[in-house]
Amino acid sequence: MKAIIEVAKRGAAIRSARLQVAEARRGKTLDYRLSFESARMLFSELTPARLELLDTLRRVGPCSVYALAKAAERNYSNVHTDVSRLEELGLIERGEESTILVPYESVEILMPLAQVA
Repeated sequence: MKAIIEVAKRGAAIRSARLQVAEARRGKTLDYRLSFESARMLFSELTPARLELLDTLRRVGPCSVYALAKAAERNYSNVHTDVSRLEELGLIERGEESTILVPYESVEILMPLAQVA
């Protein structure tokens, strides 16, 4: 399963949710989809530091926030803040004994460019 993060026009998230519900009814494995209205919004939430945390967490496997901060060589408080936001966005989950993990094999960021007339 992968996470698909996209920049999409207003209302696209609702269409995407309807598509996911239809696929689920057919028994298909669903990818996680997360939409933002602009590239600016996407990259304000998914900063380079947060994307690196996702990569580090996927590499080291389920662990505590403290262990992740140590593996990422970052300040615990900043990592805790970033993990909380990534959890709110659905990109990190809590496992057993309060460990955190990335439940996705990959993350794809889709950002359409302006169309030339």
